[in-house]
Amino acid sequence: MLQRILLITILILTVLSCTKTTRHVDLKSPSIIPAPQSLQVNDGYFTFHENTSFRFDPEFPMAGKFLLDHFDKMGFDELNDYDDKEDNYIYLKFNEEIDSTEGYRMKIDPERILIHARTDAGAFYAVQSLIQLFPILNDKDEIHLPALTIEDEPRFKYRGMHLDVSRHMFPVAFIKKYIDAMAMLKMNNFHWHLTDDQGWRIEIKQYSKLQEVAAYRDSTLLGHYNDTPHKYNTTRYGGYYTQDEVREVIAFAKARHINIIPEIELPGHAQAAIAAYPELGCANKDVNVATEWGVFDNIYCPNPETFEFLENVLDEVAALFPSPYIHIGGDEAPKTQWKQSVIAQRFIKENGLKDEYELQSYFIKHFEKYLASKGKKIIGWDEILEGGLAKDATVMSWRGMQGAIDAAKKGNDVIMTPTSHCYFDYYQSDDENEPLAIGGFLPLEKVYGFNPIPDELSGEEITHVLGVQGNVWTEYMPTTDQVEYMAFPRMLALSEVAWSPVEKRDYNLFVNNLEVMLPRLDAMDIKYANHLYVIEGNLNEDQEYELSTKTLGKEIRYTTDGTEPNTNSTIYESPIPFKENMIVKAQVFDNAQPLGRLFSQEFLYHKGVGATITINHPPHKSYSGSGANGLINGIVGSDTRYGDKEWLGFWGDDLEIEIAFDEPTEVNEIQLRFYHAPGQWIYSPKSYDLHLETKMGRISDRVFIPKGNENLITYKYNSERFKGYEDMMFYKLELIIPNYGTIPDGAQGAGNKAWTFIDEIIIK
Repeated sequence: MLQRILLITILILTVLSCTKTTRHVDLKSPSIIPAPQSLQVNDGYFTFHENTSFRFDPEFPMAGKFLLDHFDKMGFDELNDYDDKEDNYIYLKFNEEIDSTEGYRMKIDPERILIHARTDAGAFYAVQSLIQLFPILNDKDEIHLPALTIEDEPRFKYRGMHLDVSRHMFPVAFIKKYIDAMAMLKMNNFHWHLTDDQGWRIEIKQYSKLQEVAAYRDSTLLGHYNDTPHKYNTTRYGGYYTQDEVREVIAFAKARHINIIPEIELPGHAQAAIAAYPELGCANKDVNVATEWGVFDNIYCPNPETFEFLENVLDEVAALFPSPYIHIGGDEAPKTQWKQSVIAQRFIKENGLKDEYELQSYFIKHFEKYLASKGKKIIGWDEILEGGLAKDATVMSWRGMQGAIDAAKKGNDVIMTPTSHCYFDYYQSDDENEPLAIGGFLPLEKVYGFNPIPDELSGEEITHVLGVQGNVWTEYMPTTDQVEYMAFPRMLALSEVAWSPVEKRDYNLFVNNLEVMLPRLDAMDIKYANHLYVIEGNLNEDQEYELSTKTLGKEIRYTTDGTEPNTNSTIYESPIPFKENMIVKAQVFDNAQPLGRLFSQEFLYHKGVGATITINHPPHKSYSGSGANGLINGIVGSDTRYGDKEWLGFWGDDLEIEIAFDEPTEVNEIQLRFYHAPGQWIYSPKSYDLHLETKMGRISDRVFIPKGNENLITYKYNSERFKGYEDMMFYKLELIIPNYGTIPDGAQGAGNKAWTFIDEIIIK
């Protein structure tokens, strides 16, 4: 509460200046994203106008030019270069005593704005903070900035964003726009995913068929991969970036202190390249560039032609990109063709390899050594751990945190990018009108709450965590507007995870700073998702429903009968009792004006609500939903997507669920709901065992789940089997739910454990 009072006080801050004139000057609260390490508001203000002078030391050519260009856009295109001026100037000053290479100090007072940094990067990040203090659109002759002191440096040295251009390609102008937004948020690595099964997007001069064949597909999947039957847009799709265009983007990024990391996938995700050069594959047949999403069996074969091809490709890539890193993928490489290939099996035997996993490791280690000879290091997805990790490889941990933990304990550097917190192709709202996405659920607050340092690491191991990265996979993002909608504002939340110290991160403050920042995104013509006025609902331990919103100065009005709230509806002031079926609808209001989307939640008061539940395994921490009690809280998860806070996800676990009633209870029907999405490695169980207990005995049955193509598997078990047991009065229900098992060959995720997703267990 104290934080909110202080924040409100700052937001309405009015400073009365008594320096040279006596006049009221209204100052906006300093709002900077990502939050600085230290920010102190002082008395007074600095006045910026056409006679303000500006100077930067020669150590800061890019930072100085960037700020001059910004002033020019604001209409101040003839600022003076000050020469020992005593007041009203801005000075970027070299200071070798600044400890951090990316850190800075900024002091704004009535006479001057003085910025200290040791490197151009540090000065550039100071400039980004300063720009956020200026108005977005200037229509005044004078601009007043609050006096303040900032001391700042990043928490992590790697602060990244990824963009997949293989599934859908975007123009150079958009790539620059994306990089500009990253620069504003002090991010410093752009991971450019350039090759995959559905398209090869970079010009390689030695191999013209990569441009002629691999860069284009004959059709593109429409709708979701899980939809059946599949439908297609039969228009030829594709393109590629010329090496001149790549150089143009590299130069643009360099001027913003952003390193570009190209990704050239190997040994899997190679179907587009094999379509151009079939001799690179193991199947001994022609293939086409993939027209669907997912993982394909076509994989580079370990023959001389393949190694020569990839070495020549990487020669051109290494010469083109100044990045110290090249990403070589290494993920989702099915072993089916290697198992069947005479060439691959001979290679395994001749090189003393144990199996196909060690063959994958051979690929990774070979190209690590090859790129090291070019002065480059490799990054790979966490599958590069399988079969043995290359000595100097950096691991991007995407399948949770375990890959990072294992790699850091081996002494390898890691970058944290787990699906649970960093995959911006996941849904960000449970609103049914959200645009189509691959699945999952990753709201803004969950991104912001990410802790990149695993508890399992300590001491020297923690130093191997280089930082974090947000990933934007574009299977379901054919337009730039959709990319922006999915990336923003989640990119802003991740920027604070990457930059700001833990003790300075406050989600309530971030949300209110974001409210100030959104007009800046508007000015940049970024089509962001605005869930700022979203209402959060939470069922507490007393079976009462709590409503909240993160923005200040707003009120929530609600109804419980399913009607839409208006200015006459009840103002939310205390939790809503849940004792019967009801539909809560609520909306944020500001000065009688509704804001944001309508919130709606249906409650089903069944016989399991309030019972005691235990599960033999906790849900996976990436998909923990509302915990075990969420399975009997009267709230059903989404019918069309997994991963919201009502679905619980278990990876490979056999489940034993026990529900104990407070007193003998009549049971007529039990309804279970499983999510089934093989494209996301999620399988409903083949069967489960059900046990009900009374004082007279125990009824047991094995229930077989009917197969189907739908995402949602709902199965109702009725009272026919219960007759004769004390008029169907029971005091305990047990469910034994085996995991589906290993995903079969030919399916997405083959060889991995299947996920089980379950939500409300409805007992009538």
